[in-house]
Amino acid sequence: GCEGKSTVTEQLIKPVTAQAGAASWALMLHPEGVPCDLFVTHSWSEGVFEFVDKVLHCWPRGAGCAYCCMLSNPQNLDLGSLLGDPKASPFAAALKSARYVLVVPNRSRSIYARIWCIYEAYLGYTWNKLILTASAPVRGLR
Repeated sequence: GCEGKSTVTEQLIKPVTAQAGAASWALMLHPEGVPCDLFVTHSWSEGVFEFVDKVLHCWPRGAGCAYCCMLSNPQNLDLGSLLGDPKASPFAAALKSARYVLVVPNRSRSIYARIWCIYEAYLGYTWNKLILTASAPVRGLR
């Protein structure tokens, strides 16, 4: 379930970024920011190992940096004020600059049960992004 990423967020990302001034993990490592090539959309219903396996396995060739909400958004802050105009949100800005959208499905439920994932799919499609669906690596093949 989503406990894996929730645990990572609560026990690692939040405490470490709080000590560093409450920025996001990404801005903590790159204070000037980096260009976003890949926008990762997911529902928080997958565990962290499933998520990482699929993202790394399906990372588009030539893509550099990625936007992933758990690492790109400041997890210690209330983001509600940034979401009043969804098209002007940090999610939308990152998606607009990205070349690729990587959809990370999971075993638990459709990612499109989350309204944000539906909106991200809509923006990706209307902005003509290359939309890819992540899959897990097949174990035992090399």
